Amino acid sequence: MASVFTKILDGELPGRFVWQDDDVAAFLSIAPLSPGHTLVVPRREVDQWTTADEDLLARCTAVAQHIGKAVQRAWDAPRVGLVVAGFEVPHLHLHVFPSWGMADFDFGRADHHPDPAALDEAATRIRDALRALGHGAVVPA
Repeated sequence: MASVFTKILDGELPGRFVWQDDDVAAFLSIAPLSPGHTLVVPRREVDQWTTADEDLLARCTAVAQHIGKAVQRAWDAPRVGLVVAGFEVPHLHLHVFPSWGMADFDFGRADHHPDPAALDEAATRIRDALRALGHGAVVPA
């Protein structure tokens, strides 16, 4: 059965994409820890990061680093969080989000009812930052 992320990747469910290439995509979380919280997801369904082949995991991590630089730039954050939790959806995904302290890593504080306009604005900020960093070819319009 296809994961919810596969359905987003296939366009069956909506997603605010900020990165798309042949192997990996990134889209905003619908339960952000902080503004700009982005999920980096391989197109291939892999349940856990420990079972991903090394090349795919390396590609996900490389994309997460690019997203992290864009998020840090867009929010002028002192740090960027990177978490691989994997309990919510059985499909490998890396959480990337601007961080101002350890409290930003608390999934119990996630916003489960974010303002859609704020999510749209966050996606625009990340896309703009990615383009400014030279990644325009993988940034959706």
